[in-house]
Amino acid sequence: MRFGRIAAFLAVSLAVAGSAPASAHPSPGHDDGSLRAAARGSGVHIGTAVDMAALAADAPYKAAVAREFDTVTPENVMKWEVVEPQPGVYDWAAADQLVDFARRNGQLVRGHTLVWHSQNPAWLTEANYTPAQLRALLKKHIFDEVGHFKGRVWAWDVANEVFNEDGTLRDTIWLRALGPDYIADAFRWAHQADPKTLLFLNDYNNEGVNAKSDAYYALTKKLRAAGVPVQGYGMQGHLALQYNLPGDVLENVRRFDRLGVKTAFTEVDVRMQLPSDTAKVQAQAEGFGLLLRACLIAKNCVSYTVWGFTDKYSWVPGVFEGEGSATPFDENLQPKPAYDTLRETFLLVRR
Repeated sequence: MRFGRIAAFLAVSLAVAGSAPASAHPSPGHDDGSLRAAARGSGVHIGTAVDMAALAADAPYKAAVAREFDTVTPENVMKWEVVEPQPGVYDWAAADQLVDFARRNGQLVRGHTLVWHSQNPAWLTEANYTPAQLRALLKKHIFDEVGHFKGRVWAWDVANEVFNEDGTLRDTIWLRALGPDYIADAFRWAHQADPKTLLFLNDYNNEGVNAKSDAYYALTKKLRAAGVPVQGYGMQGHLALQYNLPGDVLENVRRFDRLGVKTAFTEVDVRMQLPSDTAKVQAQAEGFGLLLRACLIAKNCVSYTVWGFTDKYSWVPGVFEGEGSATPFDENLQPKPAYDTLRETFLLVRR
């Protein structure tokens, strides 16, 4: 159900800006108080990235993944270094476990990721292979992975982080060896391997209108004109309170709407410089809400995924020194104001 979103956006914008989120979860019929229940009927899936070690060992974490979300994304277990640690030697075990978990819980799976400059297996180097061999390896990898999960993965991040901040193509093993056409080839191969899955570009710092998102807009337009099956544009949504929140997210998402592609916020978190305080927590809630409101208003935005939902397993402190508290749940899996903002935003669309 997509109607009423502009009115909902205006209402939420006024309600959220400068005000505290609700202390109690509204409970319309059949609402168990979860994000998943709140999102039902909105037209936008609510998802999380999943830490498979935590899923196996932490029962409250596992229960929360099943209760709160209707899509899941593997944090690491579908990346090339994990699924093919040695040439021709595949390990699908952890990824299969996530897919099976999702099926048992009525969840969709976002595959992440097929082509990236990072987290490739150690054996995959330009020193070991010629450009022609690298092209054959990339093609085989895409056919093998997408084929293995055919019919079980709803959407794939096909090409991940292919641009620099200034909109030039990132210098990677794939660009050096294969030239810029590797992006189009990756989409064609993924589509051939599973014609029914949705295929996305995906990057960070591309939520608003800037040089990077301009480059993605131009690339998407060019590839689609050439018949390349680019079907989605993913905005990771890694925000930080010490920088300005992007003010032109809706403008950016809507121009991709006009290209006819689906959009998604794929890795949302809002980090802060520690220690946390009340002002930062409220600002964080607005960051989460800002992206969700844009998604709910946009015609073709199909999902909103947080990159881990609890600070207990967040990647942020290990990468950004002195920063953290980036997710909607604290380390004890208790919801923060950001959680309430997400729920209330979904519920306003349904009313």
